[in-house]
Amino acid sequence: MAIRRGRRPRARGPAATGPTGGPPVSAAAVSAPTEQLLLAALERGGDTLETGRYLVTYREGMAEEGAKALKAQDFRMADARDFSGQAVALEDAGDAEALNFPEIGVAVVSGTALEAHGMSAFAAAAADSPIETIEPEYFVFAAGSEYLRGFLAAANTIARDLKGVPVPEPEEVEAEVLGATWGLIRCKVPPSSRSGVGIKVAVLDTGMDLGHPDFSGRPMTTNTFVGQPVQDLNGHGTHCIGTACGPKSPPGSTPRYGIAYAGSIFVGKVLTNSGSGTGAGVLAGMNWAIANRCEVISMSLGSQSPVQAAYTAAGQAALSAGCLIIAAAGNETKPTGAPANSPTIMSVASLDPNLTPSSFSNFGKIEIAAPGRDVFSSWPRPRRYHTISGTSMATPHVAGCAALWAQSSPSLRGASLWRRLQSSAQPLPLPASRVGAGLVQAP
Repeated sequence: MAIRRGRRPRARGPAATGPTGGPPVSAAAVSAPTEQLLLAALERGGDTLETGRYLVTYREGMAEEGAKALKAQDFRMADARDFSGQAVALEDAGDAEALNFPEIGVAVVSGTALEAHGMSAFAAAAADSPIETIEPEYFVFAAGSEYLRGFLAAANTIARDLKGVPVPEPEEVEAEVLGATWGLIRCKVPPSSRSGVGIKVAVLDTGMDLGHPDFSGRPMTTNTFVGQPVQDLNGHGTHCIGTACGPKSPPGSTPRYGIAYAGSIFVGKVLTNSGSGTGAGVLAGMNWAIANRCEVISMSLGSQSPVQAAYTAAGQAALSAGCLIIAAAGNETKPTGAPANSPTIMSVASLDPNLTPSSFSNFGKIEIAAPGRDVFSSWPRPRRYHTISGTSMATPHVAGCAALWAQSSPSLRGASLWRRLQSSAQPLPLPASRVGAGLVQAP
């Protein structure tokens, strides 16, 4: 397998270390790893998804002025442009108090530094300020992760993981002996003449099993944003990549489970192997994918947090660059969570095989629906395949179909690709708040 990784310069300042060894990072630095932030949040108590850091969103078209405004406040600042391909993880920021993402017009700052420099998340920005909002950063989790069942459960589970308590293995499943999975058949993928060739598909998740035999010889561009190797020890990312970009003809009696089988795969590890991450880590991945002009960006992750200006800005930056961000609505049977609740990000609901909404699927802001129940796809070795459910599984169906549509015409980029996905969807006799425009279809 040909794998291209971004080259990173040496981090400036002391390296961030996890809670399992080495001295912790400075309280004013932004480089604390996810697990350290989760454990710190557990010690603070309460039931909040806030990390303790903040996201600074600049006004549209004022990214340079916004970064200069932070520097004028004497923040020690790192910039994604200092790293090859803008592939920067928070852990790479050293002792920086702020990390700037220029493609999306957002910076992450530590709460300690924000206070030390006399700024507040609650103060209204001046009309002439290049800074639009300062808002709390939230933890994010793989959609369907057990961490979404409650923040305290999340932190406690992370703590248990770090102590080496084994996590139960999922049940064994048998591969379907079919020509293609039910999801691909419902989306009319098998008869499509498109392959996704020439289209970059970024999947921001828990990484990928880089040695999976079904992807042997398949070029991949990879980067981690969480301080762990890209190799997927969780399974969620490998499963999503399989649906979006898996092979046309898997070996033996294994059914076809992948859609854009000739698409260019960009693997962004924004969630740890435990399935957890932070808003800033996700934004770092989004910034990287947009900088690399990935036409399709798939994110099967989120949290039940309010609309975040930072995600909205990232979604708009993507559309302006000819990219489309597609995100899972969430599995809490509640209003759509972030980042899918942002108006500039396409939200995906889950359908059962009978094309009714899955019982777990969130509702409200929904743009489109896709197969999400009992989805068969790739899984890290030695298992190789697994069947799971969630809006996480629905999202890469839309991403894969988006890549096929993007291949069909160079005019289908960004907002026009969004519109084509909706206009070509199979209408369903259900409220738009549950299924959006309907079931996604391949060209």
